[in-house]
Amino acid sequence: MGDQYEVSEAGVAALTIPSLRWEEPPEGPVVVLLDQTRLPAEEVELVCTDVPALVQAIRTLAVRGAPLLGIAGAYGVALAAVRGFDVDEAVEALAQARPTAVNLGYGVRRAAAAYRAAAPGGPDAQAAAALAEARAVHAEDIEASARMAEHGLALLGELLPGGGHRILTHCNSGALVSGGEGTALAVALAAHRAGELRRLWVDETRPLLQGARLTAYEAARTGMAYTVLPDGAAGSLFAGGEVDAVLIGADRIAADGSVANKVGSYPLAVLARYHHVPFVVVAPTSTVDLETEEGSDIEVEQRPGQEVTEFSLPYAQGPGAEAGTGIPVAPLGAQAYNPAFDVTPAELVTAIVTEAGVVSPVTRNGLAEVCSTSRWSKSRSGNGMMAE
Repeated sequence: MGDQYEVSEAGVAALTIPSLRWEEPPEGPVVVLLDQTRLPAEEVELVCTDVPALVQAIRTLAVRGAPLLGIAGAYGVALAAVRGFDVDEAVEALAQARPTAVNLGYGVRRAAAAYRAAAPGGPDAQAAAALAEARAVHAEDIEASARMAEHGLALLGELLPGGGHRILTHCNSGALVSGGEGTALAVALAAHRAGELRRLWVDETRPLLQGARLTAYEAARTGMAYTVLPDGAAGSLFAGGEVDAVLIGADRIAADGSVANKVGSYPLAVLARYHHVPFVVVAPTSTVDLETEEGSDIEVEQRPGQEVTEFSLPYAQGPGAEAGTGIPVAPLGAQAYNPAFDVTPAELVTAIVTEAGVVSPVTRNGLAEVCSTSRWSKSRSGNGMMAE
């Protein structure tokens, strides 16, 4: 069951609310989410008391972003265990909630493995083990975010000496997708704090506007100089020499270095290559799926067609607004092609920044090496599933 609690009007001076947290009120433990479908107009918390509510929040993008989905998945397993629900059923439901970012399955498997390993101690010990593992996944992501920002800032200094960076980003990859300050947007934020960010170009990111709604929201709160642009305007920026680097996150990185990210990322990589602009991907090693051999093997989630054929802002329609209740922008019965992600081949990626270091050039061996040296590699149990 999920309940929505309105917290505040969103804005620079508003209270900072974590994207996700575990709480234990008298009535029982809950997973509390900042409902991202309601941003930037208002900050509303969604309180999940059971796994079906959390699964629904994942599917409707109330909680999203690869690293945060891993954290949510782990806490979901813990929630089922602590509340005495069927953990195996919860594991299956959570792992199948979204099909493209690998972190969701990663977090679910880690908490589930801890739960099962504690079986000799009984249900209470199992629940405690699952919760401890979820908290570990959360803490590791916070540290990974800080390390990626450090490595990414150093890389920008090497690629673009002199500062004054004009960075183009796509979708949202900041604190809203992470236990820490994010992935790609964390690097831009580090550049801002170092006085090296001149302008953050924010693709609006159709059809759900995660750039205009979420990245601009985060940029405004942190004081970054930013400009929102239509996705189709990116080419004119490159042609005018207004982009120094492209920074994006990732939802899954295949063993060959192919990168699945929000749809619209691949065209930016092509533009960047043509205009000799660095195209940099920032993601934790938990997003690297060494069991998916090539980019063509990545299953790409297909979203509902109404997201394209209707214009709908959930916060304008109230809690629980669903597809089919928006303003039509295409003729009745129009077919829609709405992949959530596209895949960029490794040869178009200048570098992949992880918490364990930078891979450049991007090669199969280089990726495998950086994953093997990550301090979190010991807790990887194979990545076979995907989420956003």
